[in-house]
Amino acid sequence: MWKRKAKESDQTATGQVGIKKKSKVPGVMITQYVEEIPEGKSHPDFTRKPIALTIQEGKLAIFKAICIGEPYPTVTWGRNNGEVTDPEKYQPKFDPNSLEHTLEMPNIKSDQADTYKCFAVNEFGKAVVTVMLNIIEVGFKKNKAQATTEVVAEKVPLLRKSKIKPKAQQEKKKDGEIDEKFWEILMSADKKDYERICAEYGVTNFRWMLNTLNVKKQEREEEQALFIKSISNLKPIEVAPTGCAAFELEMELLESTSKIFIFKDGEMVPFNIKDQEDDELKHELKQVGKKYVFTIKDLLPDDAGLYQMDVEGVTVFSTDFKIPVIDFLVKIQEVKAIEREDAVFECVLSNPFSKINWFAKSLPVEAGEKFDIEVSEDKLIHRLVVKDCALTDKGIYAAVAGIKSCNAWLVVNPDKSDPGKKKARKTTRTGGSGVDLAKIAQEQQEKLQKVREERIEAVKAAKEAPAPDPAPAPAPAPAPASGVGDLKQSVPIPEPVAPPIPEPVEEIIVTLTQGLTDIYAVHGNPVELACTISSDKVDGVWKQDDETLTSEAGRTIKKDGATHKVIIESAKYDHSGKYSFEAGGITTEGSLFVGDVPEFDADDLHNFSKPVIVKVGQNASFKMPFTPQENIEIKWFKDGAELSDGGGVKIQKEPNHSRLLMKECIRTDAGEIKIQLKTPFGVVEATSRLIVLDKPGPPEGPVEIIESTSSVIDLGWKYPKDDGGSKVTNYIIERQQVGQAMWKKLGDVSADRLTFRDRNVSHGKQYNYRIYAENPDGIGEPLVTIESIMAGILVFAGPPGAPKVESATKNCINLKWEPPIDDGGTIILGYQLEKRKKDTNQWIAMNSVNEPIEGLKFAVKDVSEGAEYEFRVAAINESGAGEPSPPCAMVCAKNPPMRPQFKAPEDFMVIRAGNSLRIKMSYEAEPLPVITWLKDDEPISPWINIINVEGASTLSIPSSKRSDSGVYTIMAKNSSGSASFDVEVRVTDEPKPPGPVALEQLVDGKIIITWAPSPDEEVDDRLHYMVAEHESNTRIWRTIADRLFCNTFTANIHYGREYHFRVFAKNDMGPSDPSNSPTWGVNQMKVAPVTNVPVTVCLERPPSILVPLKVHTPPKGYKCYMTCAVRGTPSPRVSWYLNDICINSNKSYYITNTHGICSMYITRVCPDNEGEYKVVAINTFGKAECSSKVSVRD
Repeated sequence: MWKRKAKESDQTATGQVGIKKKSKVPGVMITQYVEEIPEGKSHPDFTRKPIALTIQEGKLAIFKAICIGEPYPTVTWGRNNGEVTDPEKYQPKFDPNSLEHTLEMPNIKSDQADTYKCFAVNEFGKAVVTVMLNIIEVGFKKNKAQATTEVVAEKVPLLRKSKIKPKAQQEKKKDGEIDEKFWEILMSADKKDYERICAEYGVTNFRWMLNTLNVKKQEREEEQALFIKSISNLKPIEVAPTGCAAFELEMELLESTSKIFIFKDGEMVPFNIKDQEDDELKHELKQVGKKYVFTIKDLLPDDAGLYQMDVEGVTVFSTDFKIPVIDFLVKIQEVKAIEREDAVFECVLSNPFSKINWFAKSLPVEAGEKFDIEVSEDKLIHRLVVKDCALTDKGIYAAVAGIKSCNAWLVVNPDKSDPGKKKARKTTRTGGSGVDLAKIAQEQQEKLQKVREERIEAVKAAKEAPAPDPAPAPAPAPAPASGVGDLKQSVPIPEPVAPPIPEPVEEIIVTLTQGLTDIYAVHGNPVELACTISSDKVDGVWKQDDETLTSEAGRTIKKDGATHKVIIESAKYDHSGKYSFEAGGITTEGSLFVGDVPEFDADDLHNFSKPVIVKVGQNASFKMPFTPQENIEIKWFKDGAELSDGGGVKIQKEPNHSRLLMKECIRTDAGEIKIQLKTPFGVVEATSRLIVLDKPGPPEGPVEIIESTSSVIDLGWKYPKDDGGSKVTNYIIERQQVGQAMWKKLGDVSADRLTFRDRNVSHGKQYNYRIYAENPDGIGEPLVTIESIMAGILVFAGPPGAPKVESATKNCINLKWEPPIDDGGTIILGYQLEKRKKDTNQWIAMNSVNEPIEGLKFAVKDVSEGAEYEFRVAAINESGAGEPSPPCAMVCAKNPPMRPQFKAPEDFMVIRAGNSLRIKMSYEAEPLPVITWLKDDEPISPWINIINVEGASTLSIPSSKRSDSGVYTIMAKNSSGSASFDVEVRVTDEPKPPGPVALEQLVDGKIIITWAPSPDEEVDDRLHYMVAEHESNTRIWRTIADRLFCNTFTANIHYGREYHFRVFAKNDMGPSDPSNSPTWGVNQMKVAPVTNVPVTVCLERPPSILVPLKVHTPPKGYKCYMTCAVRGTPSPRVSWYLNDICINSNKSYYITNTHGICSMYITRVCPDNEGEYKVVAINTFGKAECSSKVSVRD
């Protein structure tokens, strides 16, 4: 087996890369042209790719695709073997609304079968998807001779591996050779069918058969594994009651584009595929997921044969379709049965057949508890017995023999005897064909025997004949019509009675006055059909379903003047039909429908009438069975209002029952539930009740105060309006004292008492009460008293002392007062404060009585600046607010004199050059101060903006530059004093990189790195350097030194490695671009050893200061770095001193020593850090030191 792959070059332009990307859609190949795609852009991709097509020649083929990409890609189409430029064959289209690209190929030809490609390209990449197009030639061009088989074979993509060849190519089978069909059928058959298949093909050596079959199966599975992932559930071909034959299997392909072919006896069969409608082809292949179903419509005897399904030339399934020569002499007839009675369908076949297929409502039937299947000894008579018929058994039943089928209705009527009682099983049978089947079968058996004897005689005569004359053709098998003819002879059929011929009358012009209408009649009730014409001298003819009617028992045809009637005493089902009346050249038509009024079974009605009881939040379900009936309308009602499906109501309607589901019931859902069945023949209703249990509602109020004294409060209430569906068992009473949050349970009383007496009360105190009702489902919501109830009479406290002013500002006035001398014998809960504005008469409460001021002080913030107020206060107890105090003296809401004070200022800022500079200083002062700004103790430039508002001043420079760096001072001065604050501003930019980097090795294992200073070093005193190293072993850049304020650094190196160094300049804005050193190679610049003259080299030396300390003047609260460089061998011990005191162990300083670079870091400078700093380096050969001063600015 081989597959051809299309060759495609990576179409990337010069300078582009070809990065393969994975798409979310399987089968899409993406090539990205650039390494990084800009933000907001993307390479092309497909969200919908074209699907493979297997289509009949001459039809319209359409490939559809949807792609994405930014910018939107250009879409083109191509094929492997040819071009798609012919506008008559290929029509590419684009829908801008749906963004769908299509390639339409009208009137498809066989030479267009190929692998097609869809390309989507933009500047960032390309997406490609391939799709197969298979063309089916209908009948393989029946006008072509079989001699052109080679040409047809070229259009089949792959050669078949099956040994089943078309009849024209089959070789003559040798004696004893087993037909290849035998092995193909066995490989797809179930093990239980092996014995039958071997007997059919005359194979008796089972062991040899099984061994050979296992070898062939293994070979077949290896071939299938190239294209198929899994295959299961193989079902052989069977005939359905619809007259179609089908076989099915479940299969998962490795590639969805693999081609599938169907063969019959070695010849390929054209077929429709899924979503393709074509009534011209009788074969159809549908795929639903992994399931494949092949269907043969309009069955004929020629459809028999071996059917095989191939995938890419490999057979995956074989099934033998055999069509026996058989027909129905007597077909099954309609059966009308009574409930719980057995129904019988029976038929007679033209030839013996061991088993036919029975179907009930399109579902296959097997013998069991519900059905009995009977076959006569001659295998001509077949019966299906439906046992214990129920109303749900009504439907169409079918018998299938070979490719022939017949069907009939089973009508099940309810048993109306002894209504209300459950019906017993009946032992009677109903139905059948109504004729003597045994006689018909015997006559057919005799005919078949006669035909067999004639054939035997003809064979004998042919053998005895002297000359090899062609044997006479055997007599054909008796046609089904002969059986039917015999049936007519054995069953006398009465001759139809001709209607009376009216005597000729003169021609009268007749018009229709009132025509027939459709009538619905109840079974067993009288019914009348009537119409009126313009003349009473004309007779007419009544017809039912085009058969002339006459008066007979139970039906009378009557003429009453110009009105003509058909009167039926008791309507029956066979009276249903289309009635017409013809007279004088006019015709009127109407239909009569006979049916039953819907009814319920007595037991079901009794069960439905029982109430349904549920709790709140639970679901309530009602189900009502009924007799199935056509055109039945089902409605559900609650308290007379119709319910509709939706929300919390779910209505299910089935042919034999209906169900009402009410989800998460609430109390208002309780009520009468009714179901109504309505047909044109009448209406029937059934009623039930829904009871929803819940906790009771609150007792009915308001709470009645029966008695209220200093020691007793007597309460009363009424029974709840909603008791929750069950009786109230008791009441629970709770109490809350006003001013407290806790509720206290006082007790409970029985349901027959609606009063409660509270004896545990205090005189003068107020109480709130709430009363709960309780039933078996729980405690409901409470009834709460609207107003507090006081025990006894009100007792108020005396007036407190007059308020005194502690302080006053424009936003707040602080008051204090003394408690009242007379508290009224009760506890003081708090105070109520009132204010009055000057020149007004209204006192305004600052707090409510329910929110008393608990202390003897209060800050009044609801004041207006400059306004004058007076205040008074009243004591609050259980009875309420007492007599107010005398008012205080008038007080003005204004600030007292205050020298300026700055609030939370920042004393250091770093700004990037070019950005705006804003220094905002907030302050407090009374009166408003005069604001002055200075820079470096000098007046600021006039172009600098100063914005002064109350409480704040802002200095603004729209575009700053380095010269704007300095110390800015704000000065605020008023009559109470003055204040100033300094802000250091540093305007800087990203530093320029250092100069060239040089490497020098003076000592083995160490290298000295030196560099030229950055041009910004002169203008930025905070600029320092960082050194990074890259060695050949680790191959990563790592920082080996930082915060260097010098231009040299000594690094450790190892021989045998290659080094690179980078030096960065850094300031408050970050690092600069690096300056790269030359490569320090494996043996490059190595110090050459002196070997000629032996000398003694001493590397030991006393300490020395390479880079001394610098003077620092940091602002207060800022950080400070101090560094110096020390050299000495052996490495000296370095100590730091402040004012001659060692600070190495002081945790306020962070001190490091890295390869001779000594650093000290102060996180937050304070005045204690001011002084002389000294670094002392000592080793065994000597001592070195350097010092510097640090001044802390305010």
